[in-house]
Amino acid sequence: MGGQVNLIPIVSKIFCSSSQVVLTVRTRPHIVNGGGFVVMNCDQRKVFSVDGCGTLGAKGELIVRDGDGAAILFIRKKGGVVQAISIHNQWKGYLMDYNRPDKLVFSLYDPKSFLAMKNVIRISLELKGNKKGWDFEVTGSFHERACTIKDRRGKVVAQVEMKEMMASKDFYKVVVQPGYDQAFVIGVLAILDNIHGESTRC
Repeated sequence: MGGQVNLIPIVSKIFCSSSQVVLTVRTRPHIVNGGGFVVMNCDQRKVFSVDGCGTLGAKGELIVRDGDGAAILFIRKKGGVVQAISIHNQWKGYLMDYNRPDKLVFSLYDPKSFLAMKNVIRISLELKGNKKGWDFEVTGSFHERACTIKDRRGKVVAQVEMKEMMASKDFYKVVVQPGYDQAFVIGVLAILDNIHGESTRC
């Protein structure tokens, strides 16, 4: 018998599973509901969807919805003068409450220069007393559908892989390890999609 899995809720514990979860992502062309993407589970049931600029009409804004279409996470790219001179683009993820951004739960830092290979994409959680600087990082290539989200100890949180027998990057799978928040993982993928100018970008 295996040990009890420690759940790590970031958006909500209802999006954490005690076993490994394999999700399938299918991107939508902009002519279909404004683009974005849909996430299915192994039973081909929609469990998440992501709306981007084509739906929201605002650049640098994304919404993650649950399988019933309720908004659960609002993501915005930070702007302003300070951001303009920073070496990173900064994205903020907020919990949604009554269809309004409510509580900041994570920040993602995307290096502006792709030549700066040491400046990996890192994510920090908004926890009280969090002095570590970052909690997760993204390694590999999202563009090639071969990337991994790891925690600061190097433990794999989720992996993005091409679907077997599929040559299209519009259809790929995400393997989320036991205990981790699937909604958080999808929020990170939504930002990566936008960074790379894909389905959520105008």
